[in-house]
Order: sequence, then structure tokens, then C-alpha cells
Amino acid sequence: MDTEQFRKHGKEMVDYICEYLETIKHRRVTPTVSPGWLKNKIPLEAPVQPESFDAIMNDVDNIIMPGVTHWQHPRFHAYFPSGNSFPSILADMLSDSIACIGFSWAASPSCTELETIVLDWLGKAIGLPQEFLTFSEEASTTIDSVRNDDSETEIHNGKGGGVLQSSASECIFVCMLAARAQAIKRLRKLHPFVEEGVLLSKLMAYCSKESHSCVEKGAMMAFVKLRILEPDENNSLRGATLRQVMEQDEAMGLIPFFVSTTLGTTSCCSFDNIPEIGQVCQQFETVWLHVDAAYAGSAFICPEFRSLMNGVQYADSFNLNTNKWLLTNFDCSCLWVKDRFKLTCALVVDPLYLQHGYAGAVDYRHWGIPLSRRFRSLKLWFVLRTYGISGLQKYIRHHCQLAKRFERLVRSDNKYEVLNDVKMGLVCFRLKDDPTNKLNKKLLETINESGKLHMVPSLVHDKYVIRFCVVAEHATEDDIDYAWKIIKETAVTVLYNEQELTEKREEQVDEVFELSERKKKDNDLAYRRSFFVRMVSDPKIYNPIIARSSPGSRRHTHLSSMDDDIHDPLSTSTSDTEDTMTQPASSWISWPLAFLFQGVFDDKEGNNDVPVRFRHLATKMHFKSKSKSPEHLATEENKSRRNSPVFPRKSSYVKTENETNMQK
Repeated sequence: MDTEQFRKHGKEMVDYICEYLETIKHRRVTPTVSPGWLKNKIPLEAPVQPESFDAIMNDVDNIIMPGVTHWQHPRFHAYFPSGNSFPSILADMLSDSIACIGFSWAASPSCTELETIVLDWLGKAIGLPQEFLTFSEEASTTIDSVRNDDSETEIHNGKGGGVLQSSASECIFVCMLAARAQAIKRLRKLHPFVEEGVLLSKLMAYCSKESHSCVEKGAMMAFVKLRILEPDENNSLRGATLRQVMEQDEAMGLIPFFVSTTLGTTSCCSFDNIPEIGQVCQQFETVWLHVDAAYAGSAFICPEFRSLMNGVQYADSFNLNTNKWLLTNFDCSCLWVKDRFKLTCALVVDPLYLQHGYAGAVDYRHWGIPLSRRFRSLKLWFVLRTYGISGLQKYIRHHCQLAKRFERLVRSDNKYEVLNDVKMGLVCFRLKDDPTNKLNKKLLETINESGKLHMVPSLVHDKYVIRFCVVAEHATEDDIDYAWKIIKETAVTVLYNEQELTEKREEQVDEVFELSERKKKDNDLAYRRSFFVRMVSDPKIYNPIIARSSPGSRRHTHLSSMDDDIHDPLSTSTSDTEDTMTQPASSWISWPLAFLFQGVFDDKEGNNDVPVRFRHLATKMHFKSKSKSPEHLATEENKSRRNSPVFPRKSSYVKTENETNMQK
């Protein structure tokens, strides 16, 4: 494609995007496809000969768009907003055209310096303390005077600063790595002859059950233990809960090193008590306090919401996603730290070919996982300048007002209840008198299947709820009223059908069963078309592994879900050893070792008596299967059952003090 062709097709693409966004309300919100559908539409090998751009765009319309979930649709109320605006799109086009890889200041000075300045802009706009900024107010005056002297000296006032990451998950992970490095560094000074691996095994991180699952995933990747704590009745993690478990862990020889809190949780937009938690963290050395405000953080641009971030002065790091609720296209997650040197010292790798002569400049390759970095600050700069602080405040406030309108509509009908404190743009509601959650699941499934709205479920106080989030940039009161109308109409149908089905079941169970089977066959095509929305509405139906997890609990790697595997009846009691871990009430431990070693030491023949030993403080751990002996080999049927994804193999460990003494 040459310049003239690009000019022609570029204009066509802009027109296509405008038409798509202008007419998006006339499309189904969700597709009617099932997994694997696209391989029957697209060749399985790349074309040998070039194809025309018109042919490609024709396939976009006929093949790609039918499988798209339209996140910018005014009837899309699932998850959280996916930030999008014309200034952001234009900036991304420019960034893609410049195509610099801004891993260092020398690689593209504007890419680096604009990011530093724009992060300071936004940090000030949301009310972050000065310690999180690269330049303080005093530094700005000094910088102006330096520039007037035609000097190229770069001035940084303080140790803080901001950086753009790809996602909140990455923000939390890099902060956990930095916290881990700081904790091990301190422990090495106290115990210079102890290996880092031993020190690592002592580290314990903490978060609430309401925290995003990326905290648990980060702990798995960082190879540290994570204790997951119960929040209070308002789904807020409290300081007293944290203090209790941290003191108990310290008494058992563990080292608290990282606490992840949330402002605006995914399930119900609840807020942890940062002032209480911050004061607790101050009492423990080496503890890094992180505040995840991925969704709600953007609202702090409005002064009336800033009281929700009280206590942020105790934090070591803070993140928000402008690509959620600040009209900026993905990816553009903002991370601020009080001490950038603590962050970078855990991530620095500095080969000669990446070095340059400007030693005092910021090199953002030291602030995150990847070396390569796009010119992401352009789109945030475009958005902040195009809308201004006042325009972004108006946008946030409008979404919050629409959520309050929806809350009032739900509360006006005594058949429904709202289960969260609606502070932002999220409302969690459900039908009352549904102890089995059957009606609410059916309600959500039916709504999503219709394609008129799209919502997703969550659990609040162990109750199945439907999340309604205001998402579209130009959402109106009519959109809210329409959504409520669809919900009420669908609920009437669901309740009527359920009552009718119950009456028939009481009269003739067999007849209803046969009728249901016949109807299922007749509607097979429609059922397959609705697979996508059904899968989203109730994933347990399509993934038996999810179905096995209990409501309200995490399903990844908790010791609480592995009790049968951990406690081998043949093992001797180790209650007197200093490493025995008694779990505090209402908490779980996500343990990466237990996760990694589930079933991986079983040989092909099913013999599972291979011991695996590695050092963990003063003990050895022996991974052992449930098989009593090699003579009890499984039948072929049981083998296939164990190897299936629905019934994964499990292994358990036994701490044996006698074995440790023998090894010594």
C-alpha cells in the first residue's frame, strides 16, 4: 500500500468508524456464535497472493462483525466501561504512525517526557499527594528558570513518579515484585547466610476476598503466599482484620510484605478502609501498601468523590485505568509510586546496547515488565486537552447520576432489591425471594439471549446478583429507562414460565420431562446460537470446574479447598513445629507451590509414589498421591477420568519432621 492508497483507504476507514459508532445502537449487543465458529469462515492458511483492501473490509463486515461484542453499545451494561473517544482514537493513529519504541529517554525523548508530565497532570487532577509526583509545585518554578537559561538539565524534585502500564494487573504485579525485592533485601541484611529461596518462602501478601483475581495471579507469578481475607458487611476490608492475621503470621515466623487494597471493587464497587489499613501497615516493617483504583480512581477527578481515597497518603503505590472510565482507549493504566527507585531496583537489567549518555533521565524500561513501550501518553494528552478537567468531570458525574436513576427504578419495585451501596456507575440488583438463585440466573440468561441488553453476574454476600453498569460515553436517561423496561418485561415472562412449569411438574412430571426434551431438540439451533450469552450469564453450566467451587470462595489455589489432599491420615502430627500454619478464621491462602505441583509428578502408568523434596525452611515437603500402593493401579476408565479436564489429578504434601532429621 503506497501513500496515495493509504490516504484513500484511511479516509474510508475514518468514515467506516464514524458510521459504526453512529449506528451501533441498531446492532445486537452480543453475537450469536459459539466457540470455533470463525475457523469455518476463514481459511486455515494465510493467502499466498495479495488481496485487495476492499475484499478485506468486505470480510470485516460479513465475517468479523457478526462475532463482535459491542462494548460501546448504549445497551452494553456488563463489566466496566471500555474507554473510547475520538481524540483518543486519533492519538493512537498518530502513535502507531510514529511507531517509536520508547524504552529509554534516548530512544524517543518526547515519548518519555510527555508520559512523565501527563502522569503528573492526572495525579494532580485526582488529588494524589505530592509524594507521588515527579515534579512538585516548587520544582515547576525551578524548571522554568532552567529553561530560560537554555539549559538541558533535567530536574526531579522528590522520589515519586508515574508510569503507564498495559493493565491494572501489570501495575499490581510490578508493585508486588518491588515489594518482594525490598523485603528480601532487608531480610538478607538480618540473615546474611540464608539463601534467598528460603527467605522467599517466608513472605506473605494480603488482600480482600473482594480484590480482583489479578492479585492472586500476581502472587502465583511472584511465587509468594497470599492470604485472602474476609471483608466486613459492606464488602470493605478493615484494619482490625488485617492486623489480626498479620500478627498471627508473624508469630508463626512468616514475613508480611505486601498488602493490596481496592477502591471500587469489580463485584460491587465497594471501598476498602484505607485509613485503618494504612495505620496497620505502618506498624510492620517491609510492608508495601498498594491501592488499586482501576475503575473508581477516575472519579476522583471530581472533588466530591475524593473523600473515598482518604488514607492514600499511607500507600506506596496507586493505580487507575484511564482506559476504563476516562475516555481513553485501551491500553492506558496509570501507576504512581512514592519511591521510583524502590520500583526500578527490582526490575533493572541494563545491557550496554540500551545505555545512553543521559544518566539523569528517566528510562521507563526499568519501570515495568516489557522492554518495548508504545507512545501511549499521546492519547491521554489528547483526551485531557480536548475535554479539559471540567469536561471529564461532567462525563463522570453524568454516569453516576444515571446509575442513581437506575437504582431508584429498581427500589421502586418491591420484587427487586439492590445489594450494593451505589456510589459510582455500578448497580447490583436481583429478584427477591430466590434462595436458590435459579430465577435470577434465568432472568440474566434470557435478557442476554435476547440481544437487547448485555449484563454479567456477580456474588455479593454470597448472593447471585446482576451487575448493571453505565458504560456508553453518551448514555442517556432514555437508555436507562429502556433497560429497566426490558428487565421488568423479561422478569414477568421468567416468573410466569417458572410458575407454569412448577404446576405442570406437580401434575405430570414425566410428561413435562418428555415435552422439555422434545422442545430442546426443536430449539437446538436457537440454543446453539445463544451459546455465547448463556456461557457469560452462567459459566458454571459450561465449565464443570467452575461449578465445583463454592459460592463466594475463590477457586484457584486455596488451601481451604485442598484440605482433603493436604492432611494425609498416615502422617505424624506436626502441630508442635514452628512451621505448622494455623489459618485464622475467615481467610484463605493462595499458595503457588500447591498450585504448581498438582498432579505433575504422576508417571504415565499411574504410579504416584515419586517423592519430590525441596528446601522450605527447616522441613522437607514430600508430595504424595492418594494411591495407597503401586499394586492398586487404576482401571483404564479411571485413568481417563483422572486425565480429563473436568476431573484433574490432585497431589498432596506431608510435612515429616522425622524425615527432616534423617536428611540432616
